[in-house]
Amino acid sequence: MIETSIERVLVVPTALFRRLGYFQGFSSEVDRYLAELFDPQNVSYRPRGEVERDPGFKQLIPYVIFRHCDPQGRENVFQYTRGTGQGEGRLHRKRSVGIGGHISLTDVSPDGVGNPYQEGMRRELEEEVEILTPYTARCVGLINDDQTDVGRVHLGVVHLFDVEKPAVRPRESDILETGFRPVPEVLADLSGFETWSQICLRALFGEK
Repeated sequence: MIETSIERVLVVPTALFRRLGYFQGFSSEVDRYLAELFDPQNVSYRPRGEVERDPGFKQLIPYVIFRHCDPQGRENVFQYTRGTGQGEGRLHRKRSVGIGGHISLTDVSPDGVGNPYQEGMRRELEEEVEILTPYTARCVGLINDDQTDVGRVHLGVVHLFDVEKPAVRPRESDILETGFRPVPEVLADLSGFETWSQICLRALFGEK
């Protein structure tokens, strides 16, 4: 009974990530990484409590950013403050532009049909926000940050959702102070944001 209560999350060996091409920060080379990172032969589901302390594995995390362009073509991004009830204590009270979370063994279909990563991302989005507008989605990059304790054991897969209207609402009570904000304002005020958000904002919206 105890074993079934343990959350098991999707991980890949850090050695695999390094073999595919180590980087610190942001990489837009998704085709270089994703096929092997999601190859069933390379992934496993391990107790979250163990891998949070084991840099020998990277937990794969979908990180969804919502963007809205107004009629004048100005970019706005959805941002919020993480409450103290969210799972990762090291990120509490940080501002963020990313929605997502761990892919769990419970996201695997009993008959083996489907894509656990896509199912996990769908579940996380459904749990955390309500998307009240049509949108288009694409995977735009990966985040790796070995300069922080939380980053050392995670690898972010960044998805950009372009929404037709700025109509994204929180479902969770610990997603606070939400709303779309002009990109230049966010870039000018990065210090309060979690590291992954800072990396993504600079890479996707900073000066080219």
